[in-house]
Amino acid sequence: MGVSGCGKSTIASMLAHRLNWTFEEGDWFHPPSNVEKMHGGVPLTDEDRWPWLHGIAAWIDATRRVGNHGTVACSALKRAYRDILVGNRPDVRVVYLKGGRDLIARRLAARDGHFMPPSLLDSQFATLEEPQSDEHPIVVSIVRHPREIVAEIVKRLGKGAAPSSPGIAAAR
Repeated sequence: MGVSGCGKSTIASMLAHRLNWTFEEGDWFHPPSNVEKMHGGVPLTDEDRWPWLHGIAAWIDATRRVGNHGTVACSALKRAYRDILVGNRPDVRVVYLKGGRDLIARRLAARDGHFMPPSLLDSQFATLEEPQSDEHPIVVSIVRHPREIVAEIVKRLGKGAAPSSPGIAAAR
């Protein structure tokens, strides 16, 4: 989880590859109306996000139901959003990719072809509710190289380099 441009897709994909898990891009769950709003520079409302979040939660449940493991890249900026995604799933972990506004703004400026414009970064930070200790998040700085970030997440998950128990690691 984290604001746009923090590296969610890169890290979640790399983590899934490292652990031989399934990767899903949370953006793929957005209905076209949400993509159009973001592309037009209009921040999403909670009402826009509820169906999207429930779609991701359904993917998490389906993945767990068949005994698979996965990562999903999802902003999950508010506690209420994470409550939908984690819910009563004790094996689902939140990974918070934490970074400063200036670093993320530079990354967004260098990104090409994404529907989320850099102009919405301030609204992302305004919406962000950092995960609290009772959520048991894995908090990692985005300053380091993606390989180092993934290695830190794997270590904190207690997974070593091999796949293990069912669950979803959410580098959301």
